[in-house]
Amino acid sequence: MMLYQRPDVRLICGVDEVGRGPLIGPVVTAAVILDPARPVAGLTDSKKLSERRRIELAAQIKQQALCWALGRAEPAEIDQLNILHATMLAMRRAVAALTIQPEWVLVDGNRTTEFGLPATAVIKGDLLVPEISAASILAKVARDEEMQALHLEHPQFGFADHKGYPTAAHLAAIAQYGVLPEHRRSFKPVRLVLEQQSI
Repeated sequence: MMLYQRPDVRLICGVDEVGRGPLIGPVVTAAVILDPARPVAGLTDSKKLSERRRIELAAQIKQQALCWALGRAEPAEIDQLNILHATMLAMRRAVAALTIQPEWVLVDGNRTTEFGLPATAVIKGDLLVPEISAASILAKVARDEEMQALHLEHPQFGFADHKGYPTAAHLAAIAQYGVLPEHRRSFKPVRLVLEQQSI
């Protein structure tokens, strides 16, 4: 495996996504250019942080980064493109929304997309690259807020707990209450319920 080598440029943008696995809602991405003069302490993979710590760090990142932006792809786009291509689209949207153009883009994972800029995929980037850690935190907090809002609209689904992932509770709720407009129709558990309904 190739070890991560940091590009020798000043404006590095980290990109990460949250929400490839859930059955509902958008895939959310973030792009962050950190300010070397104002480092944010404690950055790591968002999954390793408590919800409270993520929210604290997200506020700090927004305040101290040179710039940041969110991108997203909606459930209809995910159904149309597939989750991988929708994720790449959301990543391009996040980078395009930055107010400062980065010199290099570092993407979490094993593949990148065409940003019109030099870009490198970094395996375990959310642990190794502070900019990607920051992006993973912003994307996670933003998507969790959307799931919280959806929970208030449909409390019987329990989105505040499982965040839309295919847990037993979520699958049981779909079976009992049906498919919501925000569900991803191309995802197998949702598709199977829709197929049963149309019989």
